[in-house]
Amino acid sequence: MKKSSFKLLLISLLAMSMLLVGCNSKTNNDAGDKKDSGGSKKDTLVYGRGGDSTSLDPITTTEGETFKVTENIFETLLQYGDQDTTVNPGLAEKWEVTDDGLTYTFHLRQGVKFHDGTDFNADAVVFNFNRWMNGNADSFPYYSMFGGYKGDEGHVIKEVKAVDANTVQFVLNRPQAPFLKNLAMSPFGIASPTAVEKYGDDFRSHPVGTGPFKFVEWKQNDTITLEKNPDYWQKGFPKLNKVIFRVIPENTARLNALSNGEIDVMDGLNNSDEATVKANDKLQVIERPSMNVGYIGMTTTRKPFDNKLVRQAINYAVDKKAIIDAFYGGKADPAVNPMPPSIEGYNDAIQDYPYDLEKAKALLKEAGYEKGFEMDLWAMPVARPYMPEAQKVAEVIQESLNKIGVKAKIQTVEWATYLDKAAKGEFDMFMLGWTGDNGDPDNFLYTLLDKDSIGSNNYSYYSNDELHDILIQAQTEPDQAKRNELYKKAQEIIHDDAPWVPLVHSVPLLAASKDVVNYLPHPTGSEPLTKVEFK
Repeated sequence: MKKSSFKLLLISLLAMSMLLVGCNSKTNNDAGDKKDSGGSKKDTLVYGRGGDSTSLDPITTTEGETFKVTENIFETLLQYGDQDTTVNPGLAEKWEVTDDGLTYTFHLRQGVKFHDGTDFNADAVVFNFNRWMNGNADSFPYYSMFGGYKGDEGHVIKEVKAVDANTVQFVLNRPQAPFLKNLAMSPFGIASPTAVEKYGDDFRSHPVGTGPFKFVEWKQNDTITLEKNPDYWQKGFPKLNKVIFRVIPENTARLNALSNGEIDVMDGLNNSDEATVKANDKLQVIERPSMNVGYIGMTTTRKPFDNKLVRQAINYAVDKKAIIDAFYGGKADPAVNPMPPSIEGYNDAIQDYPYDLEKAKALLKEAGYEKGFEMDLWAMPVARPYMPEAQKVAEVIQESLNKIGVKAKIQTVEWATYLDKAAKGEFDMFMLGWTGDNGDPDNFLYTLLDKDSIGSNNYSYYSNDELHDILIQAQTEPDQAKRNELYKKAQEIIHDDAPWVPLVHSVPLLAASKDVVNYLPHPTGSEPLTKVEFK
């Protein structure tokens, strides 16, 4: 009996030792593929950024921090190329356009579901566009991109209808040349009708789309957490299991967090820190393709900025070259027009206002402000791609204005409030910028400076009827060469009226840990992280 027990014990011990050897062998083999010290492959990306999102319902804002997140939750009917604004299939696989440019028929991708299990189909597309075009006061991008709401005189879309479950048709009131590019913009991500009806106004905190990542949690002014959509229609994607967007307001603090391994990617790298990152063999610099403008806006409905001569004087008083030399490290060009030279239709015949303090003083005298005036200069509280060090730039502008007798008091407030106050026309003079949504001149000139856009993106409250007629004509004109000539004329009008000081077109810099691969920065400033992974 004892012999038999001893024999069984030996057999058991041998079996256990073989099992342990097998387990150890498997662990060692797997460890060869792992990249972090914990023995498991890194699959959570922490993205450091300067400010929090103002909403997670993309139609309710024009603010880039929102789109950084929502690009990963929602998808649009059409999408841009990985690093350009060419139009490609998205939730619509193909489309046809009638010769008169008034009817667009889209054939939808089948088998796609929203994160809550709701089917994506033609009815869902109709639901979303009806929601936007029927005058929701929060639909800022819709209003400015499609000529107002349904019933407004300039509204572009007459009707959106489901032909069948997988086919949707748009009938327009008038042709709109950038229509397809507009549909691919971040604000027009298709949302789950079920979720919109369930959450109502609170949908901005409970986003549900069809994208590669699902919403998990939003800790205001701290983090937004997304997780992999296991049912995503693009098989094998996304590569990451989780993405955490973390707010770190100061660029330098964000770089420290990257260097310490607390985050994996940071937006808004100061140009002055580029050499530091390049000298660190654990980090990499990433350049975003440039398609932006940073500007100083003057609210034209507020005195003294209702006077064109005052606005022109301010243009003469700002030393753009000194600002660029001090804060952009050679990665920017002075802005002459409200759109960058990379956009078709740019007017390169227009000469910039030179830095000329005597001319500025003469114009102020002519306008009745020989002794100058006092006003508030509002500076952004967060770093933006077109203006990474806004507070310091504001101090340079303040000093320049003081030389012509204009006493500028620098003001700031937290980001969401800043945008809200700007939209309401409450600032005298303010610093802002714009990263193009779709690569069309319409997205700069009409979106930012037409009277249709007052209260949404036209923060200067600038209105010019001649400009408006030209911009609407350019939208309707199918011939791109003729459109370009119209946009060149529009830029001449804007340059003379001077509602802005166009300041800079920058090459935005990001930094990341060396093991981050397949991060493809987009010129629009927002990109889905579908293909990103760690080495």
